Amino acid sequence: MSELRIAHLYPKLLNIYGDGGNISALKCRCEWRGIKVSVDEINVGDDIAEHDIYFIGGGQDKQQIEVAYELQKRKEFLTKERDRMAVFLGICGGYQLMGHYYQPHNGEKLPGISLLDAYTIAGNNRFIGNVTAVTSYTEPNTLVGFENHCGRTYSNHDCLGDVIKGFGNNDTDKKEGLVYKNFIGTYLHEPVLPKNPHLADYLILKALQNKYNIDSLEKLDDSIEMKAH
Repeated sequence: MSELRIAHLYPKLLNIYGDGGNISALKCRCEWRGIKVSVDEINVGDDIAEHDIYFIGGGQDKQQIEVAYELQKRKEFLTKERDRMAVFLGICGGYQLMGHYYQPHNGEKLPGISLLDAYTIAGNNRFIGNVTAVTSYTEPNTLVGFENHCGRTYSNHDCLGDVIKGFGNNDTDKKEGLVYKNFIGTYLHEPVLPKNPHLADYLILKALQNKYNIDSLEKLDDSIEMKAH
């Protein structure tokens, strides 16, 4: 039986907009296929062992400050995990801290851990509302979610999708999220995976490919999920 280990990074600090639902979606979609799955919550001060999937959610600036400096202690380990092709999903604040830095509107620049070639600068106004993007990574090829952020993220990586409604990474390039190796960063909340089961399956399959060289997933009945989509 296949088995996947999921690490939920700093859920006590970065877990707004229902981000914990992403863990639930991954866990359920594994278990429905007979894939054994375990979830470990990693909080401030905890050591991190090797996992197959890493998830980090969003949070407010105050919580991001604490996590930013905690992540510096884990930079070398998480960089090695990225390079061995472990799967990562970073949402909003967690996404921002995976880049080189996040510059708040008022306050000191927060150091990132440079898992991504990206940086974020807060703007004067927030981007709030529904987002639809077209992606080349999944089928169906639309991704939907809700954004609520003042950060403008700029990156040299491939984007996750082209925005057709909403803002996405910033207010200039109409790109949403990014993809680098097996890392996906995005501003899509609500949470993103229950309303985009095809994206959840993309992450699960990448983890199985990396661990077991499995190249396909059993199909599930996603009629209810796609109505939500």
